[in-house]
This record gives sequence, C-alpha cells and structure tokens, in this order.
Amino acid sequence: MRRLFGIFPMNEDKKKFPYVVWPPFTPLKPRPEALRVRSGNGVFLELADGRRLMDCISSWWVTLHGHCRPEIAQAIYHQAMSLEQVIYAGLTHEPAEELARRLLSLLPAGLTRLFYSDDGSTSVEVALKMAFQYWKNLGIKGRTRFLAFEGGYHGDTVGAMSVGQRSVFTRAFDELLFDVDFLPYPQTWADDFRVDEKEEKSLAALDRLLAGNPERYAALIIEPLVQGAGGMRMCRPRFLRSLSDHLKKFDIPVIYDEVMVGFGRTGDFFACQKAQTTPDILCLSKGITGGFMPLGVTVCTERIFNAFYDDDPYKTFYHGHSYTANPLGCAAGLASLDLLQKEKRRFMGMQAWHERGMALLKDHPRLACHRVCGTIAAVNFREGSDPGYLSDLGPMLRHRFLERGFLLRPLGNVLYILPPYCITEDQIISIYKCIQEVIKEIPEA
Repeated sequence: MRRLFGIFPMNEDKKKFPYVVWPPFTPLKPRPEALRVRSGNGVFLELADGRRLMDCISSWWVTLHGHCRPEIAQAIYHQAMSLEQVIYAGLTHEPAEELARRLLSLLPAGLTRLFYSDDGSTSVEVALKMAFQYWKNLGIKGRTRFLAFEGGYHGDTVGAMSVGQRSVFTRAFDELLFDVDFLPYPQTWADDFRVDEKEEKSLAALDRLLAGNPERYAALIIEPLVQGAGGMRMCRPRFLRSLSDHLKKFDIPVIYDEVMVGFGRTGDFFACQKAQTTPDILCLSKGITGGFMPLGVTVCTERIFNAFYDDDPYKTFYHGHSYTANPLGCAAGLASLDLLQKEKRRFMGMQAWHERGMALLKDHPRLACHRVCGTIAAVNFREGSDPGYLSDLGPMLRHRFLERGFLLRPLGNVLYILPPYCITEDQIISIYKCIQEVIKEIPEA
C-alpha cells in the first residue's frame, strides 16, 4: 500500500520514471531528484535522512509564519471538530463571515465585497471573469480586451496564462490563449538611474493604446510592486499611483494580483496600502492561511458588485467550486491573521535585515540588479546560457545550496530570498553568506 502514496517507487525495475506522483514544473527526464521531507518546524524542514534545510522561500511563498505553527494547527483542529465542510450556496457559516470581515477591515475602505475560491490562479480567473461580465451586465458592448504587463505571471489556468508573459509555461497552450495588450514593465533596483525613463516609457505606451480605442478594455491587471515568477522584478509605488491616475481618466478597472505580495510580503499588510492606491479588484491567496490550507479570495469595490446585484439570472456570477469558503481554510486564515497582526513588526522590519545582507553582495562582479521590497530580496547572476527561467544556472545553484542546508530555488539566473516571518536576523545573514560561498564555486562562463 505504501507505494500508492507520496513519491515511493512503484517497482524497483521501473527505470523510466519510478514515481506515481507527477511533480509540478519539473522536467521528467532526466529523472528528478526528490528529497523526502519528514517534518517542519519554524524556518526548518527535516528530511527523512535526518538532514535539516532552512526554508528560505516559504515553500513556494505560502508558509507565512513558519512551519507547523501550533496556533493555526489548533484552529484547524477545533474547527474540524464542529464543521469541516458545507456547500456554500444557500448556506453560510461563521468562519467564512468572520474572515471576510477581518480581511476587509485591513484593506482600503473602497474594497467592500469578497468572493471565495481555492487558490491564486483561480482568484485571478475570478477577477478576469468579474471584470469582463461587469461591462456585459451594464449593457456596454466592446469592453472585451485586457491590458497586462510584460514579464507578468498570474497562474496556470487559461485566463491567468493569457494575461501573463508568453513563456515556457504557456508555450504548449498558445492557441488557447486570448489576445492581450502588454505594456513594458518599469523594473528597477538599487542605484537604478534610469527608473524615471522606464516609468515614462511604460505610461507612454499605455497612452498610445488608450488614445486609439480606450472603450475596448475591460480591465488592466498587474502584480503590484513585485512580479514574482517573472523574476522578482520590482517597480516603485509612485508608478502604481501614476498608472491608477491614467486609467481613471478612461474608466478602466484595475486588478491587483496580490497572490504573492499580500499579507505583509512588501513590508505593509498589502501592496495596495504601501502604494497608497485602491484597485477595483484584488486577488489574494498563498499566505492567506499561513501555508496550512488552500484558499483564495477575490475582493472588489461596491461599484463592481452592484453590476451583479440584480434579479435577472443572466447577471448572476456563475462561478464556484466544491470547497468554496471551506470552514477549515477559513479557520486557518483567521488564526494566520491573528499572528500577522500580533507579529507585524517582524515583516515590517525585515527589509532592514535584507539590506544588511545585500551589502555583503553589493560589489560582487558576477551579481547585478540588487533589489529589496519588504520581506523579498533578489539579485541577478550575470552569467548563464539563458538569462530566463531555463538558465542552466538554476539547477546548479539549487544543488549547491541544498548541499549546505538551504532551500533556495532560483528563478533561472535570479537568486531570491523570501523567508517565513519567524526567521531571525542572524539566519537571514547566514543565507547571504551561503550565497557568497556558492558563487565562489561556480565556474565562470
């Protein structure tokens, strides 16, 4: 029976691919290495062979407070003893209502309505459908196209792929994706003297599109402040404010994809607060439950909601899934919010720790584009056969980090650090020292 679970081999002679579980984002040849994890505690993971790894990336950016936080585990246990799941159509429950109230109280006042889903891709898919149907419900024709940014990544469902950068992630599905107008993203970093020019170029490109036919656009979507999977590319808060001002002139709704950057990642509770902007629609997931349960939400303004508030059944938002507003996920979300508010000094102060660590790498000739935003830090490795996600440096660097006990998963030639909030300053600095050591071992191209 044990071979049916996890990554246990089916048969010893199955040399082609011995695992029954198909791993995500992983080429199947050569046979992928999979390290068996036995347990987690705080910032550390313990492997089956007894080794410990420091989780420097919050296990794909979800483990907000560290592994196995007892406060969240206990909240899930107590909820499971009373209600584990119930259909959320025609029925409701206190955890879903309380989590919605708590989230809305932390967000800008203009965001008033919340729709539950199951993960980040789906929260984006909901946002796109919501924006598209909004115009339909108003009886306004022609608002069928989206604006997005080069380098963006919004998930792996068809709509989310469509508004993301065409890449290795989307290539097999190009015929399925709808057309989108992409704008240059004004990525910046420390000592970037061209940032004003890049922002002006991006806004000028937007103005050219809007000068032609602004009534064709249903919405614009952006990852505010940090593009995650695209390479931890960062922009300034002032750009988001300028972008918002431009779009308001043409009554084009703005969607913020805060799936990665929400819940303290940028140094404030939400990126929209740090940028002092209010989107029309906001997508949240990943850290919402502290990494314990899958859950997503899409939040919108009263204006968007009112277009659906009608007794005409054709104006209903027909979207949902079996686990909408799952009570266990909502209980985990409430416990995570308690920790987030209680320990806010940690995520609000982590940028200073990163900056001290970055100082160790600042003058290294093989590194470039040093950048920090709140709890997120990244730097580009100058070398590699491919500067993108498929850079041959990624697997090589990852292996060297694992040898030293650090779980770092470079995005191609981009080294990034995105740790849980329970990490200490000394542990942060140890990551940067590890990077220093590894770079010395990588042969120059």
